[in-house]
Amino acid sequence: MGVLPEVAAGDDLALLISAALGEEAARDDHVLAIAHKVVSKAEGAVVSLADVVPSARARELAAALEHEGPTKDPRAIQVVLDESAHVLRAERGVLIGRTRHGFVCANAGVDASNAPVGETVVVLPRDPDASARRIRARLRELTGRAPAVLISDSFGRPWRHGQVDVAIGLAGLQPLDDWRGRRDARGLELSATWLAVSDAAAAAAELARAKDSREPVVVLEGLERYVTSADGPGAAALLRPSAEDLFA
Repeated sequence: MGVLPEVAAGDDLALLISAALGEEAARDDHVLAIAHKVVSKAEGAVVSLADVVPSARARELAAALEHEGPTKDPRAIQVVLDESAHVLRAERGVLIGRTRHGFVCANAGVDASNAPVGETVVVLPRDPDASARRIRARLRELTGRAPAVLISDSFGRPWRHGQVDVAIGLAGLQPLDDWRGRRDARGLELSATWLAVSDAAAAAAELARAKDSREPVVVLEGLERYVTSADGPGAAALLRPSAEDLFA
């Protein structure tokens, strides 16, 4: 698909996507994987650091983290604190937070990369599943077609280098494929196999998207068996309840 213009608060993202797709309009059995930054920008989820007054806690963390990694702006740390339901770790120059959505990630998803202007940071959409549903409904209105919509963000993984995109918002895509109780090729009953379909789709889309490009949307084909006419439970179905969290 074509390149999207710089997205600003209030922009009709579905309209921009449909225009970029042109005659190659996505089919109902396609999946549109959208980097969350453009969704956040369209929804105005961008914070100007000039408007942020850091708390004593933010200044304390900035002073501590400065000795362990790149200098941390206490105003940016305040935004991380505001976006966190709970700060799980603050060491080695990194803050790990559990967001109000339930995501566990570095800096509670707050990021300065690809921010619209300097001295701003982009935060996660307030309700990524709702965002995905709205985009899908608007695409249906504009084009008569309703591809599944996947909103993704890059997360690190414990014990492994690098980041990989995962689904944080979904509409029309089965988030999980539960094989528990089914049998493998040898007839052994599976007890733990639960495939994270939407995370795998997000990771595949990431490989087709350059971080420095203006191509935040990737059209995925071949996932027809996981695409649903109903919007479904969303990416919220992927979140492990806190009571089952062995690490946080």
